[in-house]
Amino acid sequence: MSSFTEDSSAAGPAESSGAPDEVLQSFFTEVKEIEKQDSKLTPKQQIDRLCRPGSTYANLNPFDVLQVTPETPLDEIKKQFRRLSILVHPDKNPDDDRAQKAFDAVAKAWKVLEIEEGYKKCMEIVEEAKGRTDQMIKEKKKKLRKEGKSGAVEEDDPEKYKHAVYVLTMKLFADLERKRREQETKNAHEKKRKHLEEEEAKEKEKDDKEWQKNFEASRTQRVDSWRTFQTKKTTGDTARPTKPLGYKPPKHKAEQREAKPS
Repeated sequence: MSSFTEDSSAAGPAESSGAPDEVLQSFFTEVKEIEKQDSKLTPKQQIDRLCRPGSTYANLNPFDVLQVTPETPLDEIKKQFRRLSILVHPDKNPDDDRAQKAFDAVAKAWKVLEIEEGYKKCMEIVEEAKGRTDQMIKEKKKKLRKEGKSGAVEEDDPEKYKHAVYVLTMKLFADLERKRREQETKNAHEKKRKHLEEEEAKEKEKDDKEWQKNFEASRTQRVDSWRTFQTKKTTGDTARPTKPLGYKPPKHKAEQREAKPS
């Protein structure tokens, strides 16, 4: 599977351009055009391979990164990791600023496979790709026979079958990563939402405490005001308006009438 590597001359649009979905689709198209090549590449060719357009998704398959098959024994995979890590190491390629990215891809691939759980998950993906490919071939043959044609398909060729499994394996790794990123984004949004809710709850609690504090502080004043009001009401002070100081109403003068002549 891993022998299907991409020639740097067949590079498509840069992965940094376009939307994520376009990059992913470009990668799938690119994978289908991958041809078998010699795995013994020069340091520059290895760096080109590991940093080619679409490598964000292509390098998700650790078997492909290390150029081994899933059937390769783990001790042999480890030896291959050491060979590649030396080949693309930044210290060995001081004039190529992509060397660090290539080295990181190799190190990450081995880190996944050296752990039993990681290796098991990768093998499950490979087995799923084989199962889906077998089902696809079965359906193609059934359709051909139904049309009265020969049941032969191109995947009957071992190399074509191997390539079909490889393409689907790469797609499954990419799909898994896409789902992981979507879940990560969803979790980040949920975390942010909860944080905002917690901040709002804290602010409300702070306001409530401040209101209660002010309410308690003004209790004595409110009680005194009420008592004063009640006292005035009992003594009738509230019924007698206070006269303005310095003001006296004018005295009433009796109306004088002139005497009528007799």
